[in-house]
Amino acid sequence: MAISLAFIIVLGLGADYLFRKLKLPGLVGMLLVGMLAGPHVLGLLRPEMMAVSADFRKIALIVILLRAGFELRRDTLHRTARPAILMSSVPALFEIAGIVLVAPYFLDLTPLEAAILGSILGAVSPAVVVPLMIGFMERNLGAKKGLPTLVLAASAIDDVFVIVIFTILLAMEKGQQVNFVWQISSIPVSIALGIVLGLIPGYLLYKLFTKVEFVSPRRTIIVLGVAIVLTWVEDLAHKYLPMASLLGIMAMGFIILEKQESLAHQISQKLKRVWVFAELLLFVLVGAQVNLEVAWHSGLAGLAVIGIGLVWRSVGSYLSVLGAGLTWREKLFCIISYIPKATVQAAIGAIPLEAGVPGGEVILAVAVLSILVTAPIGAIGISLYGERVLEKDDLSVYRFKTLREQLGLPRVGQRVRNKAHGSIWKVIEEREVWVEAKDHTPDAPPLVPAIHLRYWRPRPDLALGKGKTIFYAYTLEDHSFAENWEIMEE
Repeated sequence: MAISLAFIIVLGLGADYLFRKLKLPGLVGMLLVGMLAGPHVLGLLRPEMMAVSADFRKIALIVILLRAGFELRRDTLHRTARPAILMSSVPALFEIAGIVLVAPYFLDLTPLEAAILGSILGAVSPAVVVPLMIGFMERNLGAKKGLPTLVLAASAIDDVFVIVIFTILLAMEKGQQVNFVWQISSIPVSIALGIVLGLIPGYLLYKLFTKVEFVSPRRTIIVLGVAIVLTWVEDLAHKYLPMASLLGIMAMGFIILEKQESLAHQISQKLKRVWVFAELLLFVLVGAQVNLEVAWHSGLAGLAVIGIGLVWRSVGSYLSVLGAGLTWREKLFCIISYIPKATVQAAIGAIPLEAGVPGGEVILAVAVLSILVTAPIGAIGISLYGERVLEKDDLSVYRFKTLREQLGLPRVGQRVRNKAHGSIWKVIEEREVWVEAKDHTPDAPPLVPAIHLRYWRPRPDLALGKGKTIFYAYTLEDHSFAENWEIMEE
């Protein structure tokens, strides 16, 4: 398995670099590497790697959903709540309806088999969408209207909704009795329980981290471990009690961010480093699931069904964001953001065939083809169009994150060394404020972000808060931190 990891790292990073040089999303290159290196083409990935592929992909998805949770702010969620709820179900219902109308004629499926196919294709891929939305949020793009947050939140609920619909339809196809009231009511129950499942441990972790001084990497590992446990709890309970653990993972990050922003940012920064490796695993292994031969068998008819389904889906997406105060360009961005398919299709595309559904082979072929076509096209469309249409918010809170990264500033609780005297200090306070720019011009914003840090020099005979403290303010125009201080490794 070690050589398979080596192939994933070397080939994935190479493809990522090449595609970024071509001004295309690096994840598209990783997906293509996975398709070529996977067992269905070159076979560079060993069978034992493919056997644990699902677990690796789940852990990688947990990493990016945790990062998403640490980006979710309450005020933005309030602004985008209504369109996000609509986006989580309406586009999928429209796509299922469109596929039910055309798939029986194009693919010779029964209406119920067509509905099963529609429920598989109706899920947007959080693996593709979430990293791109976080990228926009970190660069303040679309922050004023909260568009990346809207798409991010809706995509997580969309999967829950679609999988419940798929479960109902598959049970009907197998002749099982279906309690429609319970199945439909399980959607809001699953969402609510998933959120509670994340909020409780998230709050307990916040209390733990404020009482026990763990170093940042250990805090991050603990959070990641608890998030993995949440998915295990969902697997144990799914037969008896539905719960959306992916929403719970995001809720964990959200509550920690609400309670102590500095702590949330410390953990998020460590997760960002973990994501470098997790991203390779996720996209290369998703690509490796794609059987190009199976996709080829669905042919032009499969492409036509996917295309018509996307047209119907686009109508549903457009209707979902009506009245949300968006321009037509921003509405088009929401439509494009709901194109990529990968995660759910790779996970459940083969289930109808395994369950003995007569049209299972055709359903699998179209599901695979949808990944092959929509994941790269959707990722490229989101990246290129998002850069053009998303408005940059000069007063966005995310500018503080950019400022901190560019200046390499520490967080509360971290220790720093004074380069001139060699003395050790601890950051005990930080404030994010807007200050007037020194060289203000008509083309530049009058206000710029500044981070105020208070340093305390610890002494064995003094309690925290006692003794000498010093106070500094940093802006993009002030690079004195790197000149005078260095952050101590934890």
